[in-house]
Amino acid sequence: MTTGYIIVALAVIAVITYFLRASAFIVLRKVADRPVVVETGRVMPIGVMIILVAYTLTDVTSGSFLGWVPALAGMLVTFVLHIKWSNSLLSIVAGIATYATLLHVLV
Repeated sequence: MTTGYIIVALAVIAVITYFLRASAFIVLRKVADRPVVVETGRVMPIGVMIILVAYTLTDVTSGSFLGWVPALAGMLVTFVLHIKWSNSLLSIVAGIATYATLLHVLV
């Protein structure tokens, strides 16, 4: 493969990716007021948090208390930050960071 071929391939990939991502916003604009879209936007943050909790707890070893500390601390941080500021992004990122840090340090 030549350098020119790689540059053209990357340009085509970038253009297609841009239009695919933009098309989601164009389509969403047309259906944004439909009840199913409004309801999905309302329940999505809690759905993401439930999935993260379930994923976190799948790796916890039930025989060791030390194995539960990172998971419980991450969930507590997520819960407290979400209750205090109601910012899903902040609470999810902080909870994951807490879990990952304690998992690396303690286990």
